[in-house]
Amino acid sequence: MPRERLLITVKTYPTLSRKYGELVCTAAVREDGSWVRLYPIPFRLLDYHERYAKFDWIETTLVRSSSDPRPETYHPLETADIVKVGNLDTADGWRARRRLILGKCAVRDRLGPLIEAAHANQVSLTVFRPTKILDFTWEPDERDWDEQKLQEMRNRNDQGDLFAAENWRQSFHVIRTLPWKFSYRFLDADGRESELQVLDWEAGQLYWNCLKQAEGLESLALAKVHQKYLDEFRKKDLHFFLGTTKEYHQRAPNPWIIIGVFPIPHERQPELM
Repeated sequence: MPRERLLITVKTYPTLSRKYGELVCTAAVREDGSWVRLYPIPFRLLDYHERYAKFDWIETTLVRSSSDPRPETYHPLETADIVKVGNLDTADGWRARRRLILGKCAVRDRLGPLIEAAHANQVSLTVFRPTKILDFTWEPDERDWDEQKLQEMRNRNDQGDLFAAENWRQSFHVIRTLPWKFSYRFLDADGRESELQVLDWEAGQLYWNCLKQAEGLESLALAKVHQKYLDEFRKKDLHFFLGTTKEYHQRAPNPWIIIGVFPIPHERQPELM
C-alpha cells in the first residue's frame, strides 16, 4: 500500500471509548484538497511527546474503515507509523494555508445541501464559510466521565491491553472532561440560522488555560473564551471545519458539528497606484 501525505487540520477534544480509551477525531486533507478522517486514534498517540499538531504534514499508510460507513473515514495501517514530515506555517498572511484549504478544498456556504449530502452518505467532512456570525454560546455539560467507561478503561489498563507501551500504562491518567458545551450561532448564504456545537481541541484547551489564569473563576474563563472565539475571530475571515458523527451521520435532522475553526486573516488587497 502506498504511503500518503496528509495535512492535519482537526483535532477534537477527547471522548471516552471502552475499547480504545480516550479517542480524538482527527481530520486531514490531502495535497489535492480531498478529506481524510483518521479514526479511531487513541489520544495517547497524539499527545505523548507531542507526536503531531494541527497543520503538521504527516505521512502514513491508510486503510479504508470497514466499520464506519462515512466516505472519508480511514485508519492508519499501523497507528505508531505516523511520521511528521513538516508544517504549513502562517507566513505572509497564512498564504500557504489559504492556497490549500480555501483554494483546493470545496468550500460550502449553504447548510441545506450539506445536510442532504450527509443523509445520502456523500460527504461527512467539509470546509464551511458562515455568512454572518451571530453569537458564541455555552451551556453546562457533564463534569465527570461515565464511571462505567472509566472502570473498564482502568481494568484494561491493569491487564496491559489498553496501551502498548509500558511507560503509558505507568503514567495512565484520564484527561479532564470539559464541563461546557460551546456553540456558534450563524447565518448561511441562504439566510438560514443554525447553532452548531464546537468540539475543537483548542477551544477546550483555551478554557482550561483561562481557568488557570482566572484562579478557578469559571465566569471569567468563559468570558475570555467568548472574547477570542467571538470578538477576535469575528474580525477574521472565519471558516469552520464541519464533520458528522458516526452515530448520527445519516439519521439526525442536522448531523453536522463544528470540529475545528479556521480564523484566517482577511486577504490583503493590492494597493492602488
